[in-house]
Amino acid sequence: QVQLVESGGGLVQAGDSLRLSCAASGRTFSTYSMGWFRQAPGKEREFVAAISRSGGSTYYTDSVKGRFTISRDNAKNTVYLQMNSLKPEDTAAYYCAAVRTSLGVVISNPASYDYWGQGTQVAVSS
Repeated sequence: QVQLVESGGGLVQAGDSLRLSCAASGRTFSTYSMGWFRQAPGKEREFVAAISRSGGSTYYTDSVKGRFTISRDNAKNTVYLQMNSLKPEDTAAYYCAAVRTSLGVVISNPASYDYWGQGTQVAVSS
């Protein structure tokens, strides 16, 4: 089992950057594929980005391609989401999630993930 704790959210202006972090407990972090999701008020949770166990494969939703970068540091049991050129429509609660997978796998379906953090709020003003 793994516990996930997100941090790094905040209130920023359009065009600014933020880096979210998700710290995982346990010694088996490198056996999990990781994902970032977000949920705006009144909307369903949506996929943002995912990364494979080694970090060699990544996948993004179209609306964040070229602006967001997902990465991980397995030595620190941490996955990151670097968010640049933020837009008001990026405003949401951001969640990281983990699922144990084979090497090279990235997953965008939230129903496939077994573990979730509590979320960190990102608000982007225009």
